[in-house]
Amino acid sequence: MPEVIFPGPEGRLEGRYHPQKERDAPIAIILHPHPQFGGTMNHVIVHRMHYAFYNMGFTVLRFNFRGVGRSQGEYDQGIGELSDAASALDYLQSMNNNSKHCWVAGFSFGAWIGMQLLMRRPEITGFISVAPPANMYDFSFLAPCPASGLIINGTADRVAPPHDTEGLVSKLHEQKGITITHEQVEGAGHFFEEPHLDTLIDSTTTYVKRRLTETTR
Repeated sequence: MPEVIFPGPEGRLEGRYHPQKERDAPIAIILHPHPQFGGTMNHVIVHRMHYAFYNMGFTVLRFNFRGVGRSQGEYDQGIGELSDAASALDYLQSMNNNSKHCWVAGFSFGAWIGMQLLMRRPEITGFISVAPPANMYDFSFLAPCPASGLIINGTADRVAPPHDTEGLVSKLHEQKGITITHEQVEGAGHFFEEPHLDTLIDSTTTYVKRRLTETTR
């Protein structure tokens, strides 16, 4: 898989780019968990998500936020990381301008960044939000949420408790014109240790494949 370096707001960003042969393949970016708690683009959930999307025919990019790995800059409380994600999407789109579908997937901190990116980028057609930390971050910017997507969490998550995720989902359910699908993986903690990781990937794949065959958002 090609290593790529592309321009970000604070210097170079390091990524892994996995193109399809088809010129009009759908595109996806995958966002990693919190940089200050060991989150990188090579986190197992991010890595597995990357390949799940690639195996469904997506051209995929995952990358390190500023200050992680070979990405330049320093951690910026999510503000700069959102700009990094926007730059990554710009880079991905610049090489795939025939793409009909654009998806964003994120885990934990990355889920929070990904859902903010939805608000900035109307071309995003779907999202996967894994274990969004609704207890730590304000998600009220999703008013209204501009795209349909899947929110998935574990019932034994102690980092981002299920109760807070359910509250987030119930708020989003009130909006017209979009469909938020919510799945809970029984017994899974925040990091979806095996065998729960396979369940997470299977749920993601099933959801995305279904959405790709539908014409509605």
